[in-house]
Amino acid sequence: MANSMGYHEPMEELSRECRHFHQALTSLQEELEAIDWYRQRAEACADEALAEVLLHNMREEIEHAAMVLEWLRRNSRDFDAQLKTYLFTEAPITGVEEIAMGGTQEQDGEGFTVGKP
Repeated sequence: MANSMGYHEPMEELSRECRHFHQALTSLQEELEAIDWYRQRAEACADEALAEVLLHNMREEIEHAAMVLEWLRRNSRDFDAQLKTYLFTEAPITGVEEIAMGGTQEQDGEGFTVGKP
């Protein structure tokens, strides 16, 4: 049963931790949506000065999204593990999991280290 706050289960049956997690995820979705809106507006704007203001606003929203991601990382072992696995790597994104799971590593044609079965 959904309600106006986006919960899919009765709120009174959810722990405080679950509700905080939901708040963080909802906030992250809103920040990502705002980033997209500001970027689209900036690209469509014919006034260069206004476009710069819109891009500034977009970057502020990116900061907010990063802050929420960090809260999620600090408060969820699952997010922590996945973010530590995938962020700030140089390997092809789809190859990171295999490397993390202990697959063999090999250089691809572009010099990236990738996992092999």
